[in-house]
Amino acid sequence: MTDPRVEKLALVLVEHSARIEKGDRVLIEATQAAEPLVRELYIQILKKGGYPHPLIWDFASHDTLFFEHASDEQLDFIPTFQKLAYEQFESRIRIHSLSNTRALTNVDTNRLQRRGKALGQITATQMQRGAKGAFKWVTTLFPTQAYAQDAEMSLDEYSDFVYRACHVNEDDPIAFWKSVEKKQRKSVKRIEGHKQVILRGPNVDLALSIKGRKFLNSCGVYNMPDGEIYTGPVEDSANGWVRFTYPAVYGGVVVEGVELTFSNGKVTQAKAEKNQDYLLKMLETDAGSRYLGEFAIGTNFEIDRFTGQILFDEKIGGSFHMALGAGYPETGAKNKSAIHWDMICDMREDAEILVDGEVYYKNGEFAF
Repeated sequence: MTDPRVEKLALVLVEHSARIEKGDRVLIEATQAAEPLVRELYIQILKKGGYPHPLIWDFASHDTLFFEHASDEQLDFIPTFQKLAYEQFESRIRIHSLSNTRALTNVDTNRLQRRGKALGQITATQMQRGAKGAFKWVTTLFPTQAYAQDAEMSLDEYSDFVYRACHVNEDDPIAFWKSVEKKQRKSVKRIEGHKQVILRGPNVDLALSIKGRKFLNSCGVYNMPDGEIYTGPVEDSANGWVRFTYPAVYGGVVVEGVELTFSNGKVTQAKAEKNQDYLLKMLETDAGSRYLGEFAIGTNFEIDRFTGQILFDEKIGGSFHMALGAGYPETGAKNKSAIHWDMICDMREDAEILVDGEVYYKNGEFAF
């Protein structure tokens, strides 16, 4: 029997997040572990008159085998079916559902970087078409034992955590996410249209410009769970330093104790307590990888701990995060890169955000 929370999550994804309409072609990306959610999505999409196209990884070692045996030419190849769907379909629903989150830890960094450049072209298409409203994409997660272990929980505990963060325990989760949009609208209104943001605290002393940039109200449309407001800072504006308080996970590699120094928007110094070589290699991906594509404030207080999954961790209430690399065009961001690497910093103690000299955010809460 299907967990009723899975049925509710599928309904939210189809009706609220992806907003599926009659005739929509929908790519569903998942592994076999997410079969219960894929099944419910399939049903809901058909009910809406859409055309579901599941793309399911059939075995857990798919990526490991690829990096072990692929030639350089194969690393550079853009997957045919994904390329077609991202360029032509109306929607994409991706379900993170790995059974081994550390499978790529020991893969050569050069190979990971090379593959990332190829897949980055698919991400660029997603961002460009998404900004125009031509591609309704959403990313979510199905609880697996691997994710539960990363979060140091049992699978039952982690499942409860996931569904609570998605608010599918609510009688009407879609109404809840609409209320989030209304609540966050006030925070967006108070910051949009201003020029300078200054972040101060034990782990940050950084200034950046948001002049002419649009803040987006993230309320369950592109991500589920959700809860953040974000923009793309002016590319050459970041000056100062930040020490990210949570591990930065990218491509299955965990980098701890990341500290970055910015000068005129560019990362000029970078160090890490663990996997520093990987950090430095990713910063050399392309011309845009040392610049910021995103600045955001997390607002989901149901996500009350670090789990190792950025889909959740970047939404932690009382934190901010920034992404190195590609920005979202709809915010006004111009930075382009094959990477988009989110890194998170806690702001709940002796910390504040000033907007044009006025306190906007203090100790993890909006100051109004």
